[in-house]
Amino acid sequence: MDRARQQRALVLLPICLALALALTALGSSHWCEGTRRMSKPLCQGHAGGPHCVHVSRGSGDGQKDNESQAVQYIWETGDDKFIARRFHAGLWQSCEESLSSAGEKCKSFQSIIPAEEQGVLWLSIGAEVLNILLMLTSAILLGSRVSSRSSGSHWFQVDASVAILMVLAGLLGMVAHMMYTTIFQITVNLGPEDWRPQTWDYGWSYCLAWSSFALCMAVSVTAMSRYTADRLEFSEKQRGQTGSRHSQHIAPEPEASDNVWEAEVAASLAGHTLVSFSEHLPPGAPTKVSTC
Repeated sequence: MDRARQQRALVLLPICLALALALTALGSSHWCEGTRRMSKPLCQGHAGGPHCVHVSRGSGDGQKDNESQAVQYIWETGDDKFIARRFHAGLWQSCEESLSSAGEKCKSFQSIIPAEEQGVLWLSIGAEVLNILLMLTSAILLGSRVSSRSSGSHWFQVDASVAILMVLAGLLGMVAHMMYTTIFQITVNLGPEDWRPQTWDYGWSYCLAWSSFALCMAVSVTAMSRYTADRLEFSEKQRGQTGSRHSQHIAPEPEASDNVWEAEVAASLAGHTLVSFSEHLPPGAPTKVSTC
């Protein structure tokens, strides 16, 4: 593999990496993470643990009273009555810890956001999908460029197309990330009361999405510089071939000019000899000149 193909193969690797990061971020639900503050449920039975409210019932005459007449004593006060539950949300769903089991409870993120923001969420998802399609197209084009052994000016269009597609992919990804950030912040302020987080921050999926954007822009700059360098190199080669052909066509001309110069010199010498000979003849003598 020559040096040019190695350089294009090195450009193909960041495209594949950016595509993998974008796919991972799109399918995950860790764009934003945080904690929610909620009231502890009542403990069921004697084994409750710290995640529920312990109650004790008073009874008269040592017998069980009716449940409606039972007196409940709650010993937790202040912040002890609340529990912090971790949650994480993405483009598709929002999940939080489950107190009753070791797993998580998830629900659609679309059902949480305000109704007027539904369209913006779908625009964000559409921009993310289009971003992935553009990166996939760029990877296919550049892969065909690397695997092909032929060379020509038509391949320069492939390099330019890859640079343009990666710029568009990066811009679409940036717009999609910003729209999702705006939607999430609006949902934090105007969303359901039982979902609003107490504290939150961006998760690893959000970082992967912006890393994909950075790779897209870096690849576009690299591809455009590679296109410019190849174009200049191809132009220099064409100019050199044109100059060599022109020099081959004009090479016999110096020999022809030398022959003409020699003929002119010979003619001038012959004329000079005739003039010198006519000067030595006596006056009135017949003069006969024969030329061959």
